[in-house]
Amino acid sequence: MIPSKVFFVKGVGIHKEKLAAFELALRDAGIEKFNLVNVSSIFPPNCQIISKEEGLKRLSPGQIVYCVMARNETNEPNRLISAAIGLAVPHDRNSYGYLAEHHDYGMKGEKAGDYAEDLAATMLATTLGIPFDPNKAWEEREQLYKASGLIIRTTHVVQSAEGHKDGLWTCVLAAAIFVA
Repeated sequence: MIPSKVFFVKGVGIHKEKLAAFELALRDAGIEKFNLVNVSSIFPPNCQIISKEEGLKRLSPGQIVYCVMARNETNEPNRLISAAIGLAVPHDRNSYGYLAEHHDYGMKGEKAGDYAEDLAATMLATTLGIPFDPNKAWEEREQLYKASGLIIRTTHVVQSAEGHKDGLWTCVLAAAIFVA
């Protein structure tokens, strides 16, 4: 099965039990009704990005659904956590792109999102033979990647949160959900 569409979700959940916090994060993201199977990070050729609403309409409760998911949890009060998915799409839509998952402690959401986006773009750049300096800032490399004409789009979805003040489990997730 090669997915033809993908949509992105994010969520946060808080509960005294770690598993229940994850369930609440899935509910917040709108994907709690599915049997999720984590896969590696290839963005299929000719895959179309659709809205969450359109994607959810294409799925049924109990369905086995493939996804790339980043997840992070803590029960430490006020500890900053994040989970992000980055995407890099090649100009040639008949070629594959990359999704990259990143989860971190102490990193603000937007920075974690940029990091995941950078990871995806760098993986794609290496397969396309785009020369780059890994020591340059993401913003500089992003311009180089896009100027090459080989990478047409990069983006990310991210969820961050601070650990609950009373030490309840806090779970964050971000995911790319594949549909046929």
